[in-house]
Amino acid sequence: MQRAISFIAGLLTGAIIGSMVAILLTPVSGENLQMQIRTRAQNIEREIRKAASERRAELEKQLTALRSTSPRVS
Repeated sequence: MQRAISFIAGLLTGAIIGSMVAILLTPVSGENLQMQIRTRAQNIEREIRKAASERRAELEKQLTALRSTSPRVS
């Protein structure tokens, strides 16, 4: 879990720094730049949601396996 959080934090930090560098160095008009930033942000959000969904499915699978192997307490 800690690795996933660290990965997501690194991903977000890299995205923010990359966006700032792009803003400072890109000779593109304001509207074009805004559209590019919006598109990149949406792509990053989609990747994060996908990674979170995959991790959740993995954890649910592990939980199911643990529940099936552990003795039940009544």
